[in-house]
Order: sequence, then structure tokens, then C-alpha cells
Amino acid sequence: MTTWSCTLAGEPGISTIEAPTRASAARALLARGQTPVLIEPFDRPTTDRDTRASDEPISPGTAGRSVRVGSGAAMSRSETAMFIRELATALIAGLPLTQAMRTLGMQGRSAAQRQMIDWLVAQVEQGRNLSDAVSSWGRPFNELIINLIRAGEVSGKLGEVLLQASDLLDRDLKLRRAITGATLYPLILLVLIVGAVVAVVTIVIPRLLEPLKGQISVSDLPWPTRVLSGSAEIFSGFWWIILPGIALAVASLARIYRSPVGRFWIDSRLLRVPALGRLLRDVAVARFTRTLATLTAAGIPILASLKVTKRTLGNAAMERVIDHVCEQVTAGRTLAEPMEKSGLFPPMLIQIINLGERSGRLDEMMHQAARAFEDRTEVSLKLFTTAFPPILIVFMAGIVGFIVAAVILALLQFQESVSTM
Repeated sequence: MTTWSCTLAGEPGISTIEAPTRASAARALLARGQTPVLIEPFDRPTTDRDTRASDEPISPGTAGRSVRVGSGAAMSRSETAMFIRELATALIAGLPLTQAMRTLGMQGRSAAQRQMIDWLVAQVEQGRNLSDAVSSWGRPFNELIINLIRAGEVSGKLGEVLLQASDLLDRDLKLRRAITGATLYPLILLVLIVGAVVAVVTIVIPRLLEPLKGQISVSDLPWPTRVLSGSAEIFSGFWWIILPGIALAVASLARIYRSPVGRFWIDSRLLRVPALGRLLRDVAVARFTRTLATLTAAGIPILASLKVTKRTLGNAAMERVIDHVCEQVTAGRTLAEPMEKSGLFPPMLIQIINLGERSGRLDEMMHQAARAFEDRTEVSLKLFTTAFPPILIVFMAGIVGFIVAAVILALLQFQESVSTM
């Protein structure tokens, strides 16, 4: 029988328990309703070898040897949010962590999800805390989820913090679906317009202008007709160069966007586009306020919260502002001042942050701001979906008008030349 030194979530100091193995000690603690954060032998100091061994991923049936985990996301975003909510509900109801996870693993999960849950349960039973276990697994658990779980373990309120995390994931998922729904129709309309123009220029126009060949010289044709005819000839004769060229240009643009400098340049320009820039800014601000409010309410320090929140913005220009904010906060200054100087964040948010810092109620004020900016994002989405399709239709009407004018002017020119003969 070995004596084990145990650090428990939400309980100060070190406890001891006697058990033959680390796993049995963890199971005994969990049976009491206590969540172990760290379990080490009490009768000898921890060596580097022990630390490395305790940090190795351990899966059922493979104790003592490392395995590769997290090869792919076992759950989608919506399934992850639902899993975390169900786990939070079970913990708040009083179930021990491993029992709650085992119960969730038996409720209609896929084979990949059951494997992931079994692995996490084995990790906790081996004495690792849940945050380290999900961090070792990887996707679908991102840095935000890991930090919230760690904050819940430290505070002893894992269930409540997981419930906040599930609310945050649900809101983010709702926002993503709203953005997808708002941009899907304009994108489909744009693709149809481009396809229609290409078909008219390459198929319809050459057949309409075919009878005029030999009757009128090219130099005598109206300039819209010359432009249209030349475009049709270029595309029909060199499509095998044009199409790969377009694909290469798109791939090059994507590669430039993946670089830090290119992404910053493109994102900063996108923020200046009418309607689209406002939508991108409102989406980023809504994510920023909700995520920062959730992290600070969970007890995570403001600097760590800012670094995690920065990755939810989705815009390199705004992320650079948060980096500058972190530097200013490290130097002892406030959040509001560098955000105000950037000009990328709305004045209302600056005022709310300033008031929250002065009153010491930053998390509460940010939650209120999050609701306001989520409503504002919905308005921006509606504005974008209302304004963008008519713009595309007007653009299409302009192209169709140019094509019709080119054909009619050519026919009138032909009629005039015939009448003068």
C-alpha cells in the first residue's frame, strides 16, 4: 500500500490517501466526489522522470506507453457545445467527473467520440486534470475551451464554468450560421452572374455577330461591339490559358493571405469596404466582448484572457491592436486607451471598458456590451443581405445593357451601310 499526495480542485492544501496505485487513488477520490488535480507519491520526492511519465498520454489498455491522440476532431462545433453543456449539467447535478463522462459516452455517441471520452476518462483516473487531458487530445478542444476548463478546476466550479463555455460556443455557432446564411445567397447570385456573362460572351455573341463578318470591317464597328467581339475572341481562343491563370491568381492570393504581412494588409483593407467592413468589424467586436466577458468571469487573468480572445477576432488588423493592448496592460496602463487610439473599435465599447475598469466590474459590463453588440451584428447582417444583392443586380443590368447596346449598335451600323450602297 502506497501513500499518495493529492492536490484537489477547489480545496486548499495537500491531502493524502493510501492506495496500491495512482489509478486506484484517483478512483477513490472521485468516489468521494473530489476532483484530483495532481497525484504524486508522498513518501519520495517527484523526479523529472516521474513528471515526464505522468505527462505521457495514457489510453485504456496502454498504460505506461505513449500513444498518438487527437488525430482528428471527433466532434463538430455543435456536438462539442452540446457535449460540454451535458457535462456541465451532470457535474452541477452532483455526479463525479468520470462517472458523468462515462454516462455521456453511452448516450448515442459515434465510435470516435466514445474512444475520445474513454481516453479522457482514463487520463483523469490516472491523476491528470481534465484541462491537461483535453489539451493533450487536441481538436475539437481549442485554447479557449482548455483555459475555461482550467479556470473551473482551479476555482472548484467546473460545472458552472463549463456551462458558461457551452453558452459561449452556442452563441459563436449561432453567429457563424447567421454569417453563412447572410452570405450564401449573394455568393450564389454572384456565381450565376459570372456564369451567365461568360456564356453570353463566348456562345451567344459570336453567333449574333457571325452574319456581320465580311459585311463591315472591324474598324467600322461601334466601339462597344469591338470590345465585346474582341473579348469573345480572346476568351474562346485562349480559355486554356485564362482559366489556369485565374486559378493560379486565386492560389497566390490565398498564399499571400496566409503570410502575416499579407493577411494584415488584406484584413486592414477589408475593414474599409462599405457595408462589408462594418459587418466584419461588428462580428469581431461581438466575439471579442462575449469571449473576454466569459474568460474574466471565470477568473482568468486579464492578460491571459486577452491573448486567448485575440484569436477569436478573425481579423489581423484588430489582432495587432490587442497585442498592443497587452503590452500597455503589462506596463500598467488601461485597456481602453490603446483600443481608442486604434480607431477600429466602436466608441461605445471603449466607454464600457473604461467604466468597467474604473468600477472593477469589467466582466459584468462586458456581458452587457456583448448582448448589445450581438444585436448590432444581426442588424449589420440584415443590412448586408439587403444591400448586396441589389448591387449585384445593378452590376448585372449594366453588363447586360452593354451587351445589348453592342449588338444593337452593330445592327444599326450594318443597316446604315447597306442603305448607303
